Amino acid sequence: MKIKLIVVGKTSSRFLNDGEKEYEKRLKHYSCFEQLVINNIKNGNKFSTNDLKNKEGDLILSKLDKKDLVILLDEKGKVYSSKEFAEFIQNKTINSVKKLVFVVGGAFGFSDEVYKRANYKISLSKMTFSHLMVRLIFKEQLYRACTILKGEKYHHEWIILLRYFHISVCIFLFLF
Repeated sequence: MKIKLIVVGKTSSRFLNDGEKEYEKRLKHYSCFEQLVINNIKNGNKFSTNDLKNKEGDLILSKLDKKDLVILLDEKGKVYSSKEFAEFIQNKTINSVKKLVFVVGGAFGFSDEVYKRANYKISLSKMTFSHLMVRLIFKEQLYRACTILKGEKYHHEWIILLRYFHISVCIFLFLF
């Protein structure tokens, strides 16, 4: 399954860029991941908020294929735990989804047309993050989901579960 991240605007912060590159490098071991950056609208500060969202929305929609499963990273979306997000990804794989497309909007969010095209909305937290921070946080969570699905040690919940399982087996053997 291919996973694509569409983002509006370039990240100018070095520490965010470095973090994003690190997780992109890590993700290559798990999936076919790509990011598409849509350039900021020229003279965007001269447009109303709605006009800017509509222009960005048109550019986002032009990058989508009809068969893409589109997931908006949106503050009004469903909040998942890391394990639930991993299960969401796994479910899409099991159901033969060819390409998941996650979208991070611009500073003011998405146009109504982008909302209409979306199949899902996911929130990374009940807190609000800048659209630039969301990219790094999402890539880390996607990497975490991949390690959860592979049973690797990055996500500590697995280690705790394995220890619990080991202790339970030892107690069972001791009692019987």
